[in-house]
Amino acid sequence: MIREAMLQERLPENKIRCNLCGHRCLINDGKKGVCGVRQNKGGALYSLVYGKLIAENIDPIEKKPFFHVYPTSKSYSVATVGCNFTCEFCQNHNISQMPRQSQLIEGDDAAPAEIVARAEKSGCRSISYTYTEPTVYFELAYDTAKIARARGLKNMFVTNGFMTPAAIETIAPYLDAANVDLKSFRDEFYRKYCGAKLPPVLDSLKKMKEMGIWVEITTLLIPPLNDGAAELREMAEFIASLGKETPWHISRFHPQFKMLNLPSTPLRSLQSACEIGRQADIKYVYCGNVPGDDGENTYCANCGNKLIERYGFSVLSINLDGNKCKCCGTILEGIF
Repeated sequence: MIREAMLQERLPENKIRCNLCGHRCLINDGKKGVCGVRQNKGGALYSLVYGKLIAENIDPIEKKPFFHVYPTSKSYSVATVGCNFTCEFCQNHNISQMPRQSQLIEGDDAAPAEIVARAEKSGCRSISYTYTEPTVYFELAYDTAKIARARGLKNMFVTNGFMTPAAIETIAPYLDAANVDLKSFRDEFYRKYCGAKLPPVLDSLKKMKEMGIWVEITTLLIPPLNDGAAELREMAEFIASLGKETPWHISRFHPQFKMLNLPSTPLRSLQSACEIGRQADIKYVYCGNVPGDDGENTYCANCGNKLIERYGFSVLSINLDGNKCKCCGTILEGIF
């Protein structure tokens, strides 16, 4: 399927400025952007992955992770190949880095209307654009999200947040929630391990909150690269400044891709990071990738009552009256 790219700026000599993500690639005729899936053809930019799904699954919403969006529901989860990051710890590197490493763009044909129809048939309450980076298949996500919204389905991005304000403004009318990876609070980490920069991610988080998109944040804790107490305190203070209701998922690292030499995150490091989040008065701080840990559960920010009990991606019990604590009536923020 052919789809001309959105948010392109045509320049002299058949050059294109892509204004979709923070790289803002200047692309010469015949060349591709950093993501490897947007190509300048004769002075116009095209998506090479429109309608080509590399992954399509029915997932628990908790897997994304979204802990404050329709608990226990299923989300129709889709992706194309490609990413605008080169994270050395990527767990989906075989598909995210395929256009760069193998010069391949694989996937099965699926038009936006088909994706929505499959989501409806499956009984899912939402569509999640996930696994790789939804920014690089923005046109497919945008066209699908418009149809999904009209059909009463929610739309969610699981994203690195490295998008321009224009991209967020464009998708915002159809995007209900985003889980944004805040990988570190140091620009040098982003440059060295992700091939990107930190400031656009911080700007995106602020913009999403301003636009009324429900935001949850995930940080993969990788000792000794991003687990310093000072860095975590700064990160926690930033998240609290976005709104203390913003959930922060601090997840355990396991060796992946180019970081096979590092051990898994010690549980004590994870717990220490979560405590830093609580000290910053973030209402909802979660330990991720540790099934059975009490840090997976949601507690009332007012009375401490256990509102949602989880084990991994499963919800064991819900103690809510709609979106309110049954004990004290305090509202649990999110989409319920």
